[in-house]
Amino acid sequence: MTTPAPAAELVDVVVLLDDAGQPIGTAPRATVHSTETPLHLAFSCHLRDAAGRTLVSRRALSKRTWPGVWTNSFCGHPRPDESFEDAVRRHARHELGLEVTDLRPLLPDFRYRAVDAAGIVENEVCPVFTAVAAGEPLPNPDEVAELRWVDVADVLAVVERAPWALSPWLVEQAPALRLLLAEQSP
Repeated sequence: MTTPAPAAELVDVVVLLDDAGQPIGTAPRATVHSTETPLHLAFSCHLRDAAGRTLVSRRALSKRTWPGVWTNSFCGHPRPDESFEDAVRRHARHELGLEVTDLRPLLPDFRYRAVDAAGIVENEVCPVFTAVAAGEPLPNPDEVAELRWVDVADVLAVVERAPWALSPWLVEQAPALRLLLAEQSP
């Protein structure tokens, strides 16, 4: 006889925040993104490979927000009492089928609010991380439609010339990408 999973494991929840960024509760992830999305906790991650390229991903067409849009490597939501590092590693496995190394913060205080064409709101305190991919990605088709390893300078060029083709959070993360590019300069 198997024991049922605890309720917390049955429902994926996000951490809700007050305007000061302090936790005030949780809500099921599947219900939180709407036209009135409450402020909640998230993260973004930019993966690099051994050649210094960054991985950009095109969001699956089934995604609730910004379906089919090119963005950073992956994003996610930490669960209550889960560290950002553990959440990044969990999402890397779930979305891209890989482990990450050299995980570190790039924009620890990043926060944004954006509304997509369907009126769905993203409203997140979303620290930005960088990590190194330990292997080649095997994308989860429920999360990722396409992937490309590209030079950081090329991503910055698209941010400058065609920001409408990218997720708004990637466009706002351009300072983090400039930091990555500066680190790679001799």
